[in-house]
Amino acid sequence: MGTARDKLVDGLYGLGWAGVKKLPEPAAVALGRKIADVVWKRRGKSVLRLESNLARVVPDASPERLRELSKAGMRSYMRYWMESFRLPTMNPERFGTEVRFQDEHLLRDALAGGRGVVVALPHLANWDLAGAWAIGHVGVAFTTVAERLKPESLYDRFVAYRESLGMEVLPHSGGAAFGTLARRLRAGGLVCLVADRDLSSSGIEVDFFGATARMPAGPALLAQQTGAVLLPATLHYGESPVMFGRIHPEVPVPGTGTRIEKTAAMTQAVADAFAQGIAAHPQDWHMLQRLWLDDLEERADDVPGRTDRAAPADSEERAK
Repeated sequence: MGTARDKLVDGLYGLGWAGVKKLPEPAAVALGRKIADVVWKRRGKSVLRLESNLARVVPDASPERLRELSKAGMRSYMRYWMESFRLPTMNPERFGTEVRFQDEHLLRDALAGGRGVVVALPHLANWDLAGAWAIGHVGVAFTTVAERLKPESLYDRFVAYRESLGMEVLPHSGGAAFGTLARRLRAGGLVCLVADRDLSSSGIEVDFFGATARMPAGPALLAQQTGAVLLPATLHYGESPVMFGRIHPEVPVPGTGTRIEKTAAMTQAVADAFAQGIAAHPQDWHMLQRLWLDDLEERADDVPGRTDRAAPADSEERAK
């Protein structure tokens, strides 16, 4: 039995999927912007955390500039949700004109060469829309991983939503997902992973905008173990309905070093590609949680008796 809060959260998401997709597109856009502005004006924890994160990305920004960026960031974040609620009803033909990728030939060429491909993305713009573009425009299905959410019914909603778009969705638990991803890659398949935040003990420490953060080891390990091509990708919104993206050059497996050293070098290269995209379009980075290790340590210091300073699961968990 879920708690009353769990039922409320699940009900609100259910209402979004059932109601927003029925709205005319201009009405959905206007609703998303209105909600974003209301949330931004309240200056809650998520908005303040977003501004704190953006201050690292744009270190010379004035307080006024940070507020402008966070307001634009909340509008971008709500644009993600309005699009996601409507995505299952969109005509797939729109993906070819409303999603435009720079250097998409890097993805097409890698797939045509018969090697598996791992695409690693940060929380920029709408990665679900990018996935729908890959399925509908590039013509290739892919496998991804979803973190288990609470309530369980909400997790089921997200899995059903992504599967309705043509994705294969695996639960992020234990080692079973990694094994399945490796099999898909050895068969020449495509795996897409959101990979800019990892609070687990297996995360790789990287330099990210001048401070230390942890990012998942999975993309680099999969490329090493299966021979797959590792391609970072970044996204950003335009003023129009168009979303833009870039496929970054392949992150190669280093020729020397231990597996740990190779994984660290590759993950840092992925982080550097993410940083390029985020620095260019900071308002589209939907990072409303703590990311850098010193921020996590501050949070641990606030909890009496806490010793797991670097690896707490963030309480501001997002259902993405």
